[in-house]
Amino acid sequence: MGTETVLVAMKTDPEWMSDVFNHLLDVDMALYEMVWDAGYRFDAIRWCDDMGYKLAQFFSLETYRQLLKPVQQRAIEWAHARGCKAELHSCGDIRPFVPELAGIGLDGLNPLEVKAGMDPLALKKEFGGRLVLHGGLNAALYEKPEELWREMRRLIPVMKNNGGFIIGSDHSVPDSVSLEQFREFVRLARELGRY
Repeated sequence: MGTETVLVAMKTDPEWMSDVFNHLLDVDMALYEMVWDAGYRFDAIRWCDDMGYKLAQFFSLETYRQLLKPVQQRAIEWAHARGCKAELHSCGDIRPFVPELAGIGLDGLNPLEVKAGMDPLALKKEFGGRLVLHGGLNAALYEKPEELWREMRRLIPVMKNNGGFIIGSDHSVPDSVSLEQFREFVRLARELGRY
């Protein structure tokens, strides 16, 4: 369908988009049920639902509450009924949605995209007891390793306090990062993230 079609239809034909979102979830849950019934178990489900971009959301809080929140809540309830955790991946600035997500029982949020406006320390302060925060290290800093190491030293000790933090960058690792540089990232993450 494409992003533009979906976003326009969320305003012009919300009933259709509700049907689409619920149908996709029904298919996913049916597949998960098949796996579950075959005896496989997993600790968590995770889905991607990018809802924002730099310093803004793709749609209003009202639209979120009307169309996506009920579907995401169904996914979370399905996971929790089986003893699984539920984690959402959403790029962009989704700050207005975070209280809603915590309120419906989401267990983890990823990637905490810094360059889009997500502040990991503010999220930790407000939601650290309710959400596992996964990410939050600005991937743009891979191009400036010394700044990345400083940022890791600043963030990780605070983010890991009382648990609930998975170390990671807020975007993919660029192709320009050498193996040695990534090894240093892993080494420093282990050093700073150790309890």
